[in-house]
Amino acid sequence: MTATAFEHGPNHGFADPRAVQDGGHSVRWPPAEGQSEGDYLLAPPDPAARLNSGIDPRDRRRLELHAALTAAGIPPRPEDREAIESLSALSGSVNSTIQRWLHHTL
Repeated sequence: MTATAFEHGPNHGFADPRAVQDGGHSVRWPPAEGQSEGDYLLAPPDPAARLNSGIDPRDRRRLELHAALTAAGIPPRPEDREAIESLSALSGSVNSTIQRWLHHTL
């Protein structure tokens, strides 16, 4: 009988995935209650510094249509690409109606 990796080896105890080693002591992100503000390695992200790149409405409709089809149990096939592109080119209200129809098939 051959041994598996789980039968032998070091003891794999619980490790806090939010803990980071910093100079020999453990730092937790986000800081635990009572932990001072300077006990973590990175500053929290600044929402104002995010890139402002929007997605084209047609691309958004295409992605939403893919998601609606998949959620309705009809995963799009590669040969469906042309039909999805054509439907995505339609207005937002038509696309919303198609998604509503798909949502009610559940």
